Amino acid sequence: MIDEIAGRCCALLLLIAWVPAAAGAAEPGAAQPGATVQGAAPAAPLAVKVLIINMFDLEAAPWLEALKPAAEIRVPGLPAEFPAVHCDADAVCQMTTGMGHANAAASTMAVIYSGLFDLRKTYFLVAGIAGIDPLRGTLGSAAWARYAVDSGIAHEIDARELPRGWVDGYFGVLTNSPVEVPKFDYGTEVFRLDETLLQKALALSRQVVLEDADDARRYRRHYPAAPANQAPAVIQCDTLSGDTWWSGRRLGGHARRWTRLLTGGAGVYCTTQQEDNATLNALTRGAAGGLIDFKRIAILRSGSDFDRPYPHQSVLESMIAQRRLAGALRISTKNLVRAGMPLVTAIVQDWDVWRIGVPSAPAP
Repeated sequence: MIDEIAGRCCALLLLIAWVPAAAGAAEPGAAQPGATVQGAAPAAPLAVKVLIINMFDLEAAPWLEALKPAAEIRVPGLPAEFPAVHCDADAVCQMTTGMGHANAAASTMAVIYSGLFDLRKTYFLVAGIAGIDPLRGTLGSAAWARYAVDSGIAHEIDARELPRGWVDGYFGVLTNSPVEVPKFDYGTEVFRLDETLLQKALALSRQVVLEDADDARRYRRHYPAAPANQAPAVIQCDTLSGDTWWSGRRLGGHARRWTRLLTGGAGVYCTTQQEDNATLNALTRGAAGGLIDFKRIAILRSGSDFDRPYPHQSVLESMIAQRRLAGALRISTKNLVRAGMPLVTAIVQDWDVWRIGVPSAPAP
């Protein structure tokens, strides 16, 4: 207990040391969520244990509430709406990138190359909401990903002009049909995350009880089969990145096929979101420069809406109806913390072990 208290105190002192001694008092009425660093170089970069990456304010809010950060470190290059990285006394930090591929990549790169943080031993938890396949999960479910697949790097033929026998108009760049595997010329088409960390995250969170909401329960009943009509759970399946907010049965079928195709049949599509391949590309660049360890990255996506309508519902009706499910949005953001916090806590509490590498998950 004494060692733990001493460790927390040292971490807090390190965070406080980042605040310029000559900094003036805040303006009257200015928000003061924590210490703020502006324009002063610290003695040494802050060694971060965990960096939680959210994409917008509703995803960030439950993490900030849980972490109660002690410091707010402003980073040049972050978006004006989210200009700082927030860190608690245990050197667990949180950043908000802004939504979409471009914001995610730019913000992540800004933090990696800021010189303000030592990220060489850091664990990264990308935590955000997503559309979810009713075949794999439900509203509020939290899914750990093995693969992140980009849906936007493709040819598209107008659906009204499809070649005979095609079920959709998407196929790989410089291929001739939807069943041909494209060359990965971009280098960002598919990322596979570390299996040991994935299994550890699953083992730590599998039995977590997730939050639920009345409007989510009512809406789920329209879906005739599990898991769509069941309570949310922690699951493992893969995520598809793309800036277009799509919905529908045919596009959902394409998401399943595309994920299988680009992962050699190993990936199982489950969630659809905008940013993860861009974030992972930025982290890959950092790893190539020796600034981070790519094996220390986890992706957690929670279902805020279904990616296709229930039987006899139109796609537009589905999209409009789900925008009104305030409870579903609330539980999807809160369940990111419920499912993700066991991993964060384990890393902090047993840092001497995790600093070296991911402990093996126990056999199921």
